[in-house]
Amino acid sequence: MAPSAIDEAPQLAGRNPPKPPPKLWSVSDPPFEGFRPIDKEGWSRSNSETAIVIDNGSSAVRAGWSFDSKPRLSVLPNMARYRDRKLNRTFTFVGSDVYADGTARGQSKPVYEPGSNIVNNWDVMEGVLDYCFVKMGVDGRSGRIDRPIVMTEPVANLGYSRKTMSEILFECYGAPSVAYGIDSLFSYSYNGGRNGLVMDSSYTSTHVIPVVDSKPLLSQTTRLNWGRFQSAQYLLKLLRLKYPTFPGKISDNQAEDLVREHCYVSQDYENDLSSYLDWTGLEDRDHTIQFPYTEQIVIQKTEEELAAAAEKRKESGRRLQAQAAKMRLEKLKKKEEELEWCIQLQAQLEEITTKKEKARVLESNDFDDENQLNKRVKELEAAIKKARNKDLGDVEEEQVEVPTFPLLEVPDDQLDEEGIKQKRQQRLMKSNYDARQRAKIEKEKEKARQAEEQRLDDQRRETDPQGWIEERRIARQAIIQKMKDRERLKAELGNRKSLANQMRMKSIANLASDAPTKKRRRGGGDDDTFGADDADWGVYRTIATGEGSDDEEEEDLSKNLKEIESQLLQHDPNFTEESTREAQTDWTKSILHSFLHGPYPYDAESQKETNQIHLNVERIRVPEVVFQPTIAGLDQAGIVEIASNILTERLADSPHRDNVLKDIFLTGGNTMFQGFEERLRSELRAVLPAEQAINVRKAGDCVLDAWRGAAQWAGRKESKQHFITRQEFLEKGAEYIKEHDQGNAAY
Repeated sequence: MAPSAIDEAPQLAGRNPPKPPPKLWSVSDPPFEGFRPIDKEGWSRSNSETAIVIDNGSSAVRAGWSFDSKPRLSVLPNMARYRDRKLNRTFTFVGSDVYADGTARGQSKPVYEPGSNIVNNWDVMEGVLDYCFVKMGVDGRSGRIDRPIVMTEPVANLGYSRKTMSEILFECYGAPSVAYGIDSLFSYSYNGGRNGLVMDSSYTSTHVIPVVDSKPLLSQTTRLNWGRFQSAQYLLKLLRLKYPTFPGKISDNQAEDLVREHCYVSQDYENDLSSYLDWTGLEDRDHTIQFPYTEQIVIQKTEEELAAAAEKRKESGRRLQAQAAKMRLEKLKKKEEELEWCIQLQAQLEEITTKKEKARVLESNDFDDENQLNKRVKELEAAIKKARNKDLGDVEEEQVEVPTFPLLEVPDDQLDEEGIKQKRQQRLMKSNYDARQRAKIEKEKEKARQAEEQRLDDQRRETDPQGWIEERRIARQAIIQKMKDRERLKAELGNRKSLANQMRMKSIANLASDAPTKKRRRGGGDDDTFGADDADWGVYRTIATGEGSDDEEEEDLSKNLKEIESQLLQHDPNFTEESTREAQTDWTKSILHSFLHGPYPYDAESQKETNQIHLNVERIRVPEVVFQPTIAGLDQAGIVEIASNILTERLADSPHRDNVLKDIFLTGGNTMFQGFEERLRSELRAVLPAEQAINVRKAGDCVLDAWRGAAQWAGRKESKQHFITRQEFLEKGAEYIKEHDQGNAAY
């Protein structure tokens, strides 16, 4: 359940109509903070014993003095440097300042390799340290920094990285002494921890560190390669798959903000995932993110312009009408001239006495016989009359003349060869006419039968409305079942292992196994009688579609279903538009639509909606990777499995095991998801003995407590012995490190 919907009353199940327009979340701009003045107050308060504390994180570098309650600087670990040829100057931008200039943003380089906490660009690292020291007001006129430095580092930091960092601090900045420590252990110490299991999920990784008597058991520490950076990249991949044609670009910073602001840890992931896209309550679980867009400008015309355009269209219409009338007049004139010519030809034929001469005259005028000439005269007279009536606006119903067939009554011996030929034509025409008349009579009978059925059906509905409605519901369900069976059959035919496809292949095999007899071009002897019976042709239908019947194939199920549903909508008060199959199979109510666009309608032409993304399932799927890394393709154990292994196997014989279980400590920015602490407690409770006491707590400030713990440690007098002095660096080399309770071990 979404956090915003926990306290709401449960709604009735079902597909509810869309709610009012959704609440829109915007995306953040690049984190440019503007000019930062130099802070000289801390330098004036400090002395040679005051340490500069730097939390060298992969998401931010935080720096301050050991007497501060919080860091004075928080700098993004990146830098841009380029030379402006017009001004002949080199510009350097550090941290969020790289977003102040378009060229600088393109030249930006990170300190760390993306997704890692290992420094791979020491020039950028040196630029970030320069920025920190300058903004903290460090007086560098002597060419060195006369203050001790405490710097955090990851668990099991590479020797080369620590060596290079020591060389920069001692040789480049002239630091008098340097100490290193693990950020999560500083946070645990600041929150009063002594025996416990530290779970640090930060920007690039997650570590589980058992601590006994304030000493970390680094040999039992386990690392999971997942943090806030990987979560943001995973969300980006999911969104690219979900919206492959999304017109905007989602930056890494925006993706991290989306993870931080909209994601939360589900307490029952499998159950919530199966019901997350349910229509009820989806408007609370679905978050709509609006990206910037440019609305298409629609030019609105004035009333005068619209009136002028309408008048122009009317004028064009009048011109077209005039042209059409002119063309009709020309056609009418041609038909009248042709009619006059045909009448003159008829008069000429009446004066001719011999048939041979008549045939010659008709042939010279493209007529086969005199009947064809008479027919053409009738057609022209009817066409001219119809055209004149249309021009006058008087449309008469066309009278269908009953055809006559006079030659059918005349014996063949009284007709010549031409007459016999015409008699055959009239016999064929009479057969066609009689067939049309019989079809017309059958059609009228069918209409009468349907009218009688409708009358009886109306009478039945009036006398027994409940029984009539029940019959319609049963008929509707039967049609729906037929449609489902047909869809299932089509799906099975696509699977070569299905029973329907096997029967189809069996029919093909049976046809192929028949041994046809030898056929001859002429004469008999052909025993192949396939096709003599109409049932033989059904095998092709069986091969093509399976064992479906012809009646089901020809039946228009959709039309019948709509007719029944229209009757139910009219007479059944319990049957609504939402009950129809069309509404139930509407794509806008489907899971896919809910996944892509939430419970709201989508307009593909709207630039506003095209530039929106909907976060629903992703809100619980992204944070779940820490508990189930396999869903993101990571071949590692989740934090619950790691913690269970440490507590039940590696520390099984330790006398401090019970104390460790009583203090499971969460720190790091990736543990700030809502529900993280509760989910971890319930998961550990399920895998540990029931009688075992478990206590899960979170750092007071999961992000800043690491720096505060380092500052607190640096202010203690007993911590001075764990600093590496400049003399020790020169004598023992850059690889030299002093071990202490908050740092890595030498190896």
